Amino acid sequence: MDFSTRQASRSARRAAARQARDAFPPMGVYAIRDRASGHLVLGASRNVHAALNRARFELRMGKHADRVLQAEWHRSGADGLTFDVLELVKEREDADFDYASELKALEQVHRELQGLSS
Repeated sequence: MDFSTRQASRSARRAAARQARDAFPPMGVYAIRDRASGHLVLGASRNVHAALNRARFELRMGKHADRVLQAEWHRSGADGLTFDVLELVKEREDADFDYASELKALEQVHRELQGLSS
């Protein structure tokens, strides 16, 4: 590989890294449900995929705060639970848009739809 090819490759990697860093994060509402009992954990996060990955990690380590989900994980493993993104927040043009309030409102809507108390 000659020098100019390496430079182009390095520039492309830097541009891809910059684009990923500057991309709008996947904010939204997620649900983790126990298939056997229907027990539901509903949450909202500024990075919904990271929140679901964290929950999976905590379950694998036996450290999840929700004991019902943890017990089902021990009983059935990952197959006993579903991990779903229910809704994502759409990026707005307004730089001052309050995404935290939007997330909170979306979570409340989904709690009401599921018949959960706040």
